[in-house]
Amino acid sequence: MFQTRVTQLLGIEHPIIQGGMLWLSRAEFTAAVSNAGALGILSGLTFSTPEELRAEIRKLRNLTDRPFGVNIPFLPTLKQIDLSEYISTALEEGVTIFETAGHDPHPYLEQMKGGGALVLHKTPSLRHALHAQELGADIIAVLGFEGGGHPGMAEVTSLVLIPRAVDTLKVPVVAAGGFGDGRGLAAALALGAEAVLMGTRFVATQECLAHPRLKEWMAQARETDTMIVERSIGLPLRVAKNQQARKVLETEAQGFSLDQLAPLITGQLAKQAWETGEFDSALLACGQVVGLIQDVPTVRELIVSMVKEAQAALEKYRAQ
Repeated sequence: MFQTRVTQLLGIEHPIIQGGMLWLSRAEFTAAVSNAGALGILSGLTFSTPEELRAEIRKLRNLTDRPFGVNIPFLPTLKQIDLSEYISTALEEGVTIFETAGHDPHPYLEQMKGGGALVLHKTPSLRHALHAQELGADIIAVLGFEGGGHPGMAEVTSLVLIPRAVDTLKVPVVAAGGFGDGRGLAAALALGAEAVLMGTRFVATQECLAHPRLKEWMAQARETDTMIVERSIGLPLRVAKNQQARKVLETEAQGFSLDQLAPLITGQLAKQAWETGEFDSALLACGQVVGLIQDVPTVRELIVSMVKEAQAALEKYRAQ
């Protein structure tokens, strides 16, 4: 059993956190993670209005009595969204944990903290991690360049970023980017992190809403089957290597503007692809850890196996 400052702060059994994945992190999936002893996180912006989020939070509470969080990203979007309304709604529904991401969490972090919530802020940059700590973030998740989603412009891998963050920050550090099994959990703890945060590995579980064809692809994929797009707009995105990603990269090379790229990178395409299994029709966030995925277990099976494998790995070296 691994007990850290993160497990104590979040009130969870295992130092494992499920990232709040857009379109996928809904009530049933989030509850499955929390019920297995990790921290499930609901994706706030999956819902088109704050009232839809309210309904999903209430649904989630009927599915678990364990801690869970709500993800609110502070990243540029193609349409303007009033994030403060989503935060207010979550606080009204008694949410006490938020996962956030983006360069500048102010003033939203102040709103969350003012409502009595704990904030786990995710960033690929040590500089922005320090800023979030100064603003009052309780936990910092650092995302290495191998991670899916937005791994930042600096291109620093987890093996370097995690110990740098541990040595620099006063708040607990969570390791993100490249984690998907017990060996990775053991490595993260050895580097000084106090939990791991996973997205890609959790997609390939039975409870996740992603289409079975996409999970099957993940179980067959290699670590070289991802690529980076959207560098030209200053927001690098690691995605599955498919026809849409290649098209976006080619379009960027031609110097197209954000407005011109918008029809190719809209999240609505990803929503449809996750639902229909159309692999080549959208940008699908995916980390290099996909190369370690060989099966599609239940959430509970994944978490139990990770903990056992991490314990065995650490005991092996203690015995030597």
